This record gives sequence, structure tokens and C-alpha cells, in this order.
Amino acid sequence: MGTRPELLPVVLVLVPVLLVSLFVGVALGPTVVPLEDTVRYLGAALTGGELAPDEMTGYSIVWRVRSPRVLLAAVVGAGLSVVGVAVQALVRNPLADPFILGVSSGASVGASAVASLGLFAGLGVYALSTASFLTALGASALVYLAARTSAGLTPLRLVLVGVALAYAFQALMSLIVFFSPFGETARSVLFWLMGSLGGATWGALPPATAVVVLAVLVLRRSGSRLDVLSLGDETAASLGVEATALRRNLFLLTALTTGVLVAVSGAVGFVGLVMPHLARLLVGPGHRRVLTVAPLAGAILLVWVDLLSRTLFAPRELPLGVATALLGVPVFVVLLRRSGYLFGGH
Repeated sequence: MGTRPELLPVVLVLVPVLLVSLFVGVALGPTVVPLEDTVRYLGAALTGGELAPDEMTGYSIVWRVRSPRVLLAAVVGAGLSVVGVAVQALVRNPLADPFILGVSSGASVGASAVASLGLFAGLGVYALSTASFLTALGASALVYLAARTSAGLTPLRLVLVGVALAYAFQALMSLIVFFSPFGETARSVLFWLMGSLGGATWGALPPATAVVVLAVLVLRRSGSRLDVLSLGDETAASLGVEATALRRNLFLLTALTTGVLVAVSGAVGFVGLVMPHLARLLVGPGHRRVLTVAPLAGAILLVWVDLLSRTLFAPRELPLGVATALLGVPVFVVLLRRSGYLFGGH
């Protein structure tokens, strides 16, 4: 077996790549802002510097439109990657992703209700995110209650209940759209389901960032227990890890984090499934190592995917889920074929 790179060199590469990616993502787009102007506009925004009146258009593009969007892309990419690691440990399944437990399907019910029925109309631009977040949490609660038994939560039962209820939520969403009196409802809901950061604002950043940071800290602190959990419940019990309690806490944390991320970006697929495997390819199967690399790699990926989605067919915007698949799947397949990778690093 070949040796894996050490963690520190990988991190020292990914961090500057992420910083450069953030800057490039702010500078580039359908309207290209010269790099020196981008630096000046960002400096003026951060320090309160003055700009000429004819520079306000460029300033608005850089600071008010692109900066929150690019930063939110990084936060969502990092969050989905971390949740992907947690869910794969939760259900011990390499095909698991943040949406396997029905969270995104539940959120789609709220999104379709806003588009079709005007739910939470009084909240204005926050109506969609609020409704999708609440229904995502409601879906998570239903999955938890249906999957729980006297013996606790089992991986297979969680997956089966999550998939079954996801179909039910999708059917309910389709029913709402089918009877909608508005012709554009199906198009808007479909675009949201495939993911979009077009509505990113500075107000969406603090809650999303706080939840993702909390998830990273909690999961990294539980890294050794996640390693034990991946060996099976009997082995975990023999090593002093209560699998049932740990699985319940993981479920609650992943449901909350996924609900927040879906509320601000829609259902962005692929990232949470593949970034954990990419991190294992780079630094091995240890969860603390994976939870250090995965959020950095996920943030870089989604920043570039978002840039691609808003520039490739400008002025039209490509849904993020489509762009993640087009960009990421071929790269990941090549990595797997070249590395002889198996789930868990064996």
C-alpha cells in the first residue's frame, strides 16, 4: 500500500488555493472587474475608504453582489462536505450524502408551498429560506421518529426510512406544483431543487457560517469516536463508545446543518457525497484528518462551480447541481481509478 501525504502539507496547499479562489470568484463573472479594481473596492469596503461616483457600479458588483455569494459558496461547500463525512459515518455507507435522510425533499415541500401558495409572504425575500428550513427540520423529525426503535437508531433502518419518506415528500411537492395556479411555479421550484446561490446576501452568511463552524468543531472533537463507530456497534461497545447515543447526536447535528444549508442554497448535490472520499484519498481514513481536509476541498470546489455556473451561459445561470456533476464527476472517477481507493482507506 502506498503512503499517504501528511496532513499539514495538504492543508498548507488547500488554504492558499481557497484564498485565491475566493478572490478570483469575486473578480470574475459575466462582468469582469479588473483585479486591481477588485482589490481597491474590497479595501474601501473593509476600511471605509472613499470612491469616485463613477466607481459605485463596480463597487456594488464586487461588494454587495459577488462577495456574499462567493463567501456563501465556500461556507455551503465546506458544510456539505463535513455533513457528508458525518452521514457516511452515521449510516456506515459510502454512498450516503447529506440528503439521503430526506432533508432536501422535505425542504422542497416548503419551497414549493412558497412558490405556489404564497406561504410566509410577509417575510419577503426570506420566505423561501424560512419555509424550506422549517420543512427540512420537520422532515428530519419524521425520519427520526419513524426510524427510532427500542434498540435505538440502526444504519439500515435510517436509510430505508429516509429514502421512503423522501419519495413521499417529493410526491407532496409534485402535488403542490401540479395544482399551482402559477405557470412558473414548476420552473422556479426545479431550479431551487438543483441549487442556486443567486439570492445570496450578507444576512445569510452569519447563521450559515455559525452552524458550519459548530458542526466542524463538534465532529472533529468526536473524530476518534467516529473512527470506532465505523467498525460496527459491537466493536464500538467493546471500546466504550455508546453507538446509539452517538448516532442520535450525529443525526441531530447533520439535520440542523443540512436544513440551514438547503435553506440558503437549495439542494446542491454531489459535494457531500464525493468530498469525503476525496479527503480520504488525500490523507487517509482517520476522521479528524478527513474533517480537516474535506471542508477546505468542498469550499474550493463550490466556489469554482458557482463561478462556472454564472459565467458559462451568461446571462443565464446554470443550476449548481448540474455544474457540480459536470465538473466534479469526471475528476473524481479519474482519481478513483488511479488510486485504487476503497471506502475506509483499505
